[in-house]
Amino acid sequence: MTKAHMNRKVDGFLRKSTKWKEEFEQLRRIVLDCELTEDFKWMHPCYTFEDKNIVLIHGFKDYCALLFHKGALLQDPEQILVQQTENVQAARQIRFTEAKEIIDMEPILKAYISEAIEIEKAGLKVEKKAEYPIPEELQNKFVELPALKEAFEGLTPGRQRAYILYISKAKQSKTREARVDKYVQQILDGKGLND
Repeated sequence: MTKAHMNRKVDGFLRKSTKWKEEFEQLRRIVLDCELTEDFKWMHPCYTFEDKNIVLIHGFKDYCALLFHKGALLQDPEQILVQQTENVQAARQIRFTEAKEIIDMEPILKAYISEAIEIEKAGLKVEKKAEYPIPEELQNKFVELPALKEAFEGLTPGRQRAYILYISKAKQSKTREARVDKYVQQILDGKGLND
C-alpha cells in the first residue's frame, strides 16, 4: 500500500468504523494494490482511475461490500456479483460477512478490479434501461400544472426515475395521486425525492 495513494479522509473513516473495520482495512489494502487513487465520496472510500469511479467500499447491517460502479459490464466468472435492487442498473457489489472471506478471495477481487479498470480504459458505458413510463396520475398533474412538467423535465434523469418508481409502486390510483400531490412543491423547487 503506497502512502501516496492514501487519503486521510479514509483514514478517519476507518478510525471511526466499528462493525466492519477489519474487513474495510483488508478491502482497502487490496484495492490500493491495484494502483487506484483513493478518494472519499458519498461518505465512503471510493477508488478511481483517471478520475473515473471504479469501486466503493461500504458497509450495511448484515454485510460489507465492494461496489463496482460499472459492475454490470464485468464478466463475473465466479458468479459473485450482486445487483443491490432491481432498479440499480450499472453497479454491482461483492458482499462479505468476515475478513477471512476477503483474504481468501484476494486474487479474484484483484482480477475483477483489473477488469473494471480495463472497462474504464475502453470507455465502455452501461446501457441504461429504456425510459420508465410516467404514471397517469403524474401526467394528469402535468396537464393541470404545466410548470410542474417543466420542473420535472429539468430534474436529472436519476431524480426523475426516483419519483416515477416511487409513485408507480403504489397499487391504488388514489395512493399514486396522494404521492404526486405530496411532492409537487419539491419538484417545483428542483429537488429530488430524497433531497
